Amino acid sequence: MFTRSELEIKTIAELRDLCRRYGIKPTGNAGYKVSYITSLMAFPAIALSQLEKGMGLRKLSFEAFQNLGSALDEMNSPTDEQAALIKLTMEGRHYKAPQRWEQEKLINLYKAKQKLEEVMSLLGD
Repeated sequence: MFTRSELEIKTIAELRDLCRRYGIKPTGNAGYKVSYITSLMAFPAIALSQLEKGMGLRKLSFEAFQNLGSALDEMNSPTDEQAALIKLTMEGRHYKAPQRWEQEKLINLYKAKQKLEEVMSLLGD
């Protein structure tokens, strides 16, 4: 990701700022450029290795993935009238209270379903 040559031309302050930006600690003594350069060059490979070993952020199990699919199936699809109200709401038209609260529930449920579909698409790759 970073090349040694692009890092070596930076000052210690610039290297320290890069490490802070990405949340990386320098390897060894923070008074030496090489401590920052080593950390900045190594962290991408370490991150992918940790993913492969199941450390930190992990892929969902097949069962968990299926549960998301089941939740989507349970949510079903909007009826024609619900779809029309969703479109109308997206255009900025709203009921007055108390029907507005139900309208908000419908639009929030629709948005949640869209997000779950996006999650399934992202995790399915």
